[in-house]
Amino acid sequence: MRHQAVSNALVTIRIDQHHPIHASRLAPVEVRPVAILRSPFRERFGIPRQPGLVPDVPGTLAFVPPYDRPEAVAGLEAFSHVWLLFRFHANPPSGPTLTVRPPRLGGNERVGVFASRSPFRPNGIGLSVARLERLEQTPDGPVLRLRGVDLLDGTPVLDVKPYVPYTDLVPDASGGFAAGDVACLPVRFMPAAEERLWQRADRDEVRRVIESVVALDPRPGYRQGDPESERTLGMRLYDFDLRWRVRQGVAEILDLVPDVPAA
Repeated sequence: MRHQAVSNALVTIRIDQHHPIHASRLAPVEVRPVAILRSPFRERFGIPRQPGLVPDVPGTLAFVPPYDRPEAVAGLEAFSHVWLLFRFHANPPSGPTLTVRPPRLGGNERVGVFASRSPFRPNGIGLSVARLERLEQTPDGPVLRLRGVDLLDGTPVLDVKPYVPYTDLVPDASGGFAAGDVACLPVRFMPAAEERLWQRADRDEVRRVIESVVALDPRPGYRQGDPESERTLGMRLYDFDLRWRVRQGVAEILDLVPDVPAA
């Protein structure tokens, strides 16, 4: 019989009457990144809460030794999507979290952490899926060009696996409290933002990413009905600080302020 158990040190977990497992005997598991993901998201605020919600977001996955060799990814180019097992490396240290307040419930109702997709996991591990646009072989090793990523820039990736539709797709799955489409805000670019966009060679991609990210309304649920929520917000994307606000139900993109290099 295969056993998997995680608990506090002095708890005895019984899988069946013949096989008691003492959690104190479970050795710590050490994991090391196999790759680092680069993305336009320079801070946690604004990152889509689920993969695939913003399909145009680009990502680059570069492997680290000893996995930075062509044979490690041989055959992966035949797949359209990949699973990414990663670490929420920017989360502040905290103790065990048993309940969380999902945004889909307005941020006011608690559910068990294992009934949520909260980034505050017991081991800080997340799972995401992204579209594999192409696999490149570079002098520094293989690189995956991805789309639809929902990860912070610099995220350590612990494993990469191909998405296999005949087993991974579950057509009759139930979504619980997260069932149904996500409501989106209309988005309008103001003149200063339009001028900034026009100066960029990647203006079309950046416009699509901004529109899709802001339309999802990344503000906390309890802020979305607050009159004070019309104040100007900031979000670090690409190489700029995105300034925006929600006014009369419309997300207004005010400006794309260039990042100032640290002195």
